[in-house]
Amino acid sequence: MHIPSKLPDVGTTIFAVMTRLANEHGAINLSQGFPDFDCDPELIDHVHHYMRKGMNQYAPMQGILPLRERLVEKIATLYGATYDPDTEICITSGATEALFEAITAVVHPGDEVIVFEPAYDSYVPAIRLSGGQPVSIAMQPPDYRIPWDAVAQAISDRTRLIILNSPHNPTGAVLLEEDIEQLRRLVHGTDIVLLSDEVYEHIIFDGEPHRSLCRYPDLAERSFVVSSFGKTYHATGWKLGYCVAPLELMQEFQRVHQFVTFCSNTPVQYAYADYLAKKEKYLELPAFYQQKRDRFQELLRESRFRIVPCRGTYFQLLDYSEISDEPDMEFARRLTIEHGIAAIPPSVFYDRKNDYKVLRFCFAKTDETLERAAETLCKI
Repeated sequence: MHIPSKLPDVGTTIFAVMTRLANEHGAINLSQGFPDFDCDPELIDHVHHYMRKGMNQYAPMQGILPLRERLVEKIATLYGATYDPDTEICITSGATEALFEAITAVVHPGDEVIVFEPAYDSYVPAIRLSGGQPVSIAMQPPDYRIPWDAVAQAISDRTRLIILNSPHNPTGAVLLEEDIEQLRRLVHGTDIVLLSDEVYEHIIFDGEPHRSLCRYPDLAERSFVVSSFGKTYHATGWKLGYCVAPLELMQEFQRVHQFVTFCSNTPVQYAYADYLAKKEKYLELPAFYQQKRDRFQELLRESRFRIVPCRGTYFQLLDYSEISDEPDMEFARRLTIEHGIAAIPPSVFYDRKNDYKVLRFCFAKTDETLERAAETLCKI
């Protein structure tokens, strides 16, 4: 029996590949983006409380109201944007689900979607499953800025969606005010929809503000904005995220959402609704992760790796061109097998497999883990 594949050129995700390789060789896993330290025990206590209280059945399709209310309050405080908690927000089982649903909701066969590369690996498969055509625009080291002239040339009457990601995984770049102005200019007077992946919104460094598309009314009115609890609260395995969008877009989003997961983990939603009252938990996150970024960079000063600027996320790109001219996938495999350090080769996030001789390392780790990893990296 032969079933034609809808994604014939898509294999196992690189995160699973490198994690499996790390496990096979007992390597320090700096590849997949999750902390090796636990979330706040108080947050776990909140989940236990609601489990014992009997909040163990289906939540409403769009998420429990207390959580939606807390989130729109938070967005209003941080970004000055007003969303209706009843009609313009939806809780999802992770941000990746929200991204899939936003893409599926608006992309029709033949539509074009502009994607900035290196790109998180769920974007393009979702576009293709919807019958859309990804239009890839490459960003290059060391600053990984969006080439807006190329964007202007790429926009056509078939452009339905532009996907943005700031702070950007895997490069650590962030949108600047001039990027926002360029974006405004290009979409003004068009029907182009925006999808803003902001899962690292609270992990941004050096006093730089997070330029959420929620901040800009003319952009917010055409935008899905997606974020994640897992990245903010060190609980990636709980898989909870959310999307905000104006009514017309959110209606289309929820038409898809109800047939994907319908609803998400109920006691965890109640726990987060309570925990969001502790604003310091997310307001202190930039300083928390900047300390880890700075520590990791300092530990590597004497290495042969060249440090690429990291302005957000908990990923650090390292240029290995002075060490080897191997393709990044080959060097990443050898680094794991021979030296016991697993990292991600960013070429897999480019349509044309652009190889700039850099690897992505996750520094959401304990100081002990970072020190052990850096000690090895400095010997290479």
